[in-house]
Amino acid sequence: MSTACHGVTGEVRAVERSRRGGAALELLVHGVGGATPEKMLNDPRTVRVTGDDTAAVYRRADDVDTDGRGGADGGRGDRPVPEAYVWSNLTSGNGTRALWLLLLPFMVVNLAHWMRPAGAGRTRVVRCYGLLVRLAGLSLTVLLVAAACEVALDLTAWQCAGTRACAERHSWLGFLSPEVSRGGWWSPPGRRLALAALVPGALTGLLWYLSHRTWRAYESQEPLDRTPEPESGPAHTALSRPGFWYGRRLVARLRAAHTAAALLTVAAAVGTAAAREDRRPGGPLALDVLGRALETALVCGALAVVWVVCRRGRSERRLDRRVDAHLVRRLPLAALVLLALTVVYAGWSRPGWRSEGRLPGDATFGAIALAQGAVVLVLAAVAHVLHRSGAGAAPGGRSALRGLGGPAVTMLACALGGVMSGGVSQRVSDWLDGTGTFLDGPPVVLTWQASVIPVLLVVLLALCALLGRRTVRLTRAERAAVAREYGADPGDPARTGRIARARAMATLTDRGPLVVGVTSAATLLLGAGALAGAFGTGRTPVRATEDAPAFVQGAAQTAQALGSWLIGLGFILFVTWGRRAYKDAGARRTIGILWDVGTFWPRAAHPFAPPCYAERAVPDLTWRMATWTRATGGRLVISGHSQGSVLAAAASWQLRPSDRGRVALLTYGSPIERLYGRWFPAHFGPAALAALHRDIDCWRNLYRRTDPIGGPVRLSGDDCGPEVDHEPLADPLAYGRTEEHPLPGPVLGHSDYQADPAFARERERLLARLHPEVPAPRTVPQDGDPP
Repeated sequence: MSTACHGVTGEVRAVERSRRGGAALELLVHGVGGATPEKMLNDPRTVRVTGDDTAAVYRRADDVDTDGRGGADGGRGDRPVPEAYVWSNLTSGNGTRALWLLLLPFMVVNLAHWMRPAGAGRTRVVRCYGLLVRLAGLSLTVLLVAAACEVALDLTAWQCAGTRACAERHSWLGFLSPEVSRGGWWSPPGRRLALAALVPGALTGLLWYLSHRTWRAYESQEPLDRTPEPESGPAHTALSRPGFWYGRRLVARLRAAHTAAALLTVAAAVGTAAAREDRRPGGPLALDVLGRALETALVCGALAVVWVVCRRGRSERRLDRRVDAHLVRRLPLAALVLLALTVVYAGWSRPGWRSEGRLPGDATFGAIALAQGAVVLVLAAVAHVLHRSGAGAAPGGRSALRGLGGPAVTMLACALGGVMSGGVSQRVSDWLDGTGTFLDGPPVVLTWQASVIPVLLVVLLALCALLGRRTVRLTRAERAAVAREYGADPGDPARTGRIARARAMATLTDRGPLVVGVTSAATLLLGAGALAGAFGTGRTPVRATEDAPAFVQGAAQTAQALGSWLIGLGFILFVTWGRRAYKDAGARRTIGILWDVGTFWPRAAHPFAPPCYAERAVPDLTWRMATWTRATGGRLVISGHSQGSVLAAAASWQLRPSDRGRVALLTYGSPIERLYGRWFPAHFGPAALAALHRDIDCWRNLYRRTDPIGGPVRLSGDDCGPEVDHEPLADPLAYGRTEEHPLPGPVLGHSDYQADPAFARERERLLARLHPEVPAPRTVPQDGDPP
């Protein structure tokens, strides 16, 4: 393979480098799951040279004082200085990370914002896409707070405390029951609702606290405010904009709007029942007028929240340090005051008022589900327009689901929120009403939604069976390929099977769009059917089929019972996982891996999503790279594994164009095209990756066929330089026992790329380009030369 990365251009750059001199740096960035600086630097003695306990740069103890002042070579002869950037504590630190599980639907809808297709010249359509995703995020906040209201206000304070048998069964509710407490102060329905409002109010406060605390801890780091320089070509990704990794203003605005929306939801749940009672004939006129005034104020507050969410999106072209202080403070405060007035209004004495049936939750949950379905359908239409307009501008793109990845993921976020809300409601209802005879239970809409879960599971099982069959067939085909590549015929059947199975299983990652698409489509259709059933009959599936044939009634009973059990089991598993993660560091690290993948992107659609670690990690890397090159006049190799390669690319985009030309990029096990390029085409599409290849000094990418995460970058040789991808690395290195490998080697998959000799060779070739005095030999690729 030719060592030239840019042909004649690379040769000219090498001469300029040899005249310029300067130190060389090798910056290592680990991937998901984290790594220790000792392992990354292969030295038990490491020292933190900059950073804190959350994220820091480490060096070997022998290299602490090596910063380029000792000579052109940095005081290390002809070797660059290695540094390790460790960022694992950004996602898997202390036990409070377990609380982030509450934020899972918010994280998923925030991902959908970044999955938009690359629409060329469609600014208004792009803004419409972002607006729709923000509205979907707002509906999730209202949905989960409404679920908390359903549990605390309807099931507990209204139904159970208002029923003598249920209140006696749960003695801690005795002081709320008018029959058990014999007219105690808290026994009127309005006061019971006012007291129960503390639960969703506390949930709102917790969400606000987590969002505010994580912003201050992780995302308040300012990016490098670089001096503007003309780009060498058109900007093909927003990741190169100065304000991309600093969304302080938008997050503050959205946090205020969502906090206000949550408080208004609680106020509506408390005040609606009291207002309905006051509108009955013979009710007090003053309370009726006050109730109508509060309802009008609630509507005005809801309109103000929607206006704030729709008013402004992200500002990325500059560092926007401003915060709309008047809005951030006054909007939640106004909602809190309105909630307090509603609580006082509901707690006013109303003789003869008794709690019967359910609170009006069917209309609430039905309206939320209908709004979410409509948003997803409109979002799909907008994404289709963007995909068609951008398809010609990005040849070779592999957008997931033909640009519909964002709407599909939005649908999954809404479904996840529905499962969480329905699960907690169903579980609490079963716990309060053990025999199923005391209470009316949760809203009919939630019961119908739970009943379609078994059907959805059947669809998913069929899809898994199809993928399993395909994997088995591919494994058989790979057995012949493994035997041919290793020259192992007949070889060891078990050894050949393990290698072939690892290769076949690694391809399941490429079937992700199919799984997401089928799941989202099935969820949308089944959800529409559940909504139609709930509003068409007004009864649960079992009661709606009372006059149907026996087998239909039996199927309805099975679906309703199994769905209720499954959704309750899912809620229990969710809580158990969170509790285990709070106490177990290993489980917390597993959750951290989930956040590594899901929280790379800034919070643009939902302020209560888990914090974006890249808003700390990317500025860290950018500052380190820029200050090194400017202080020493040197150049560097940034080496990233897995998710670390995505961070390395994002940091390279943030550099000035003149600094990018001094950077060489080594990626291995990288999902930058296989996952990010397919799911986030507007930011990691072919045009963006080709521009990065053109701007930096050199880029090499290593991958294995057995790796389920990493893959090729798919940048072919052109005027930007030869192909980025190395040929697939052998895994395992040897089929059987050899002189170099006397013991059987494992199938490494996504780990230990450094164990392959090709890694050391490619690394040395990149480092040779950084030699301050003697440039690496250059040859112009000739026709017929191997890549």
